[in-house]
Amino acid sequence: MHISPLPDIAAEVQDFYDRYPYPRPIDNLDRYRSQWLERQRRRADYHLFWPTRSYREDQSVLVAGCGTSQAAKHGMRWPAAQVTGIDLSATSVRRTEELKGKYKLNNLEIYQLAVERVSSLGMSFDQIVCTGVLHHLADPDAGLSALRSVLKPGGAMHLMVYAPYGRTGIYMLQEFCRRIGIHANDGEIRDLMGALSALPPGHPLESLLSQAPDFQHEAAVADALLHPQDRAYSVPQLFDFIEKGGLTFGRWVRQAPYSLDCGLVAKIPQAARMARLSLPEQYAAIELFRGTMARHSLVVYRNDSASGPQQVSFADDAWLDYVPIRMADTICVQERVPPGTTAVLINQTHTCRDVFMPIGATEKQLFDAIDGIRNIADIVERTLSSSHRTTSLTLARTFFKRLWWHDQVVFDASQQSTGV
Repeated sequence: MHISPLPDIAAEVQDFYDRYPYPRPIDNLDRYRSQWLERQRRRADYHLFWPTRSYREDQSVLVAGCGTSQAAKHGMRWPAAQVTGIDLSATSVRRTEELKGKYKLNNLEIYQLAVERVSSLGMSFDQIVCTGVLHHLADPDAGLSALRSVLKPGGAMHLMVYAPYGRTGIYMLQEFCRRIGIHANDGEIRDLMGALSALPPGHPLESLLSQAPDFQHEAAVADALLHPQDRAYSVPQLFDFIEKGGLTFGRWVRQAPYSLDCGLVAKIPQAARMARLSLPEQYAAIELFRGTMARHSLVVYRNDSASGPQQVSFADDAWLDYVPIRMADTICVQERVPPGTTAVLINQTHTCRDVFMPIGATEKQLFDAIDGIRNIADIVERTLSSSHRTTSLTLARTFFKRLWWHDQVVFDASQQSTGV
């Protein structure tokens, strides 16, 4: 596909990624493929975006700013889907094409194309994945609007953008590099990596360095500290951004760190005061209190979708029809648990170590009964059949709501049943 001349910033970003492709190119997706052979993992991923829609695998997917492997991974994850990847970088496109050939991903098409020009494909998509891209555009609003224009009315979009407070150390080092004139070339990047090893204790970048093995690689250091275009969004700025782009918020991909009912935030004296705020205001306050969020990953929908955003609700009895599906990265720990606790549920994708879910003996029975087939009404009837009905339902409602907020389950809410 012919690429017409780009604005200066876009040309800089293209050149940057051609020289320092990121994420680091990989040539082996065998482990990734084996993980996604599990149908329950795919079901959980699907219903995270579409809880009220019946499961299907033949959706059309756009990976916008696909980097060196992301589009290939989605092509492998969804073999019955039609996957399209676009990226500005010729190097990223070439590495993705190599993976496509190696793994015979005939459902994948790759184009060297700017996000802002995606409409030139003449296609629309059920799902758009755009992670780590919009914050690098000269005009993020234009990029988001372009993506919205090719999202089908009932489609879902997965966005990830940088968050400011957890990246304070990065922005300090970016400014350091600008002030003394460090540029993105091999020699200066190697010297910069040497300087990072000498950062004084307590520097805001220190904890990020210890948690990010990627910083051992030149491309990662270049992407973080020497990128020609980089901005971040606080929660209020992010909500304004998606609203301006004609989109509406669905959920956080991992919502427990933003929840007033999960982790250490639930225990602070101000929790009751925060509970009186709207959910967006709660999210904004929690971001400030936590202080370490480095990115926001969320699901959004078109604001003119006839069905509105896909929502999970426990306000009426519809929750009894939900089929809970465990998140693939959840583990159940039963050794050395807190007193009075039978087990602790941990979603291993959480980076906030305080976000875990202690459960008691009855809750453990309910959790063990989750098989991805039975709805909550059936699980309650089979597990708590000897208990008083009202008490059982109250316990179950609270428990499954907690599971959902703690990212331990998603729900298939597409089926109807007669209830308990």
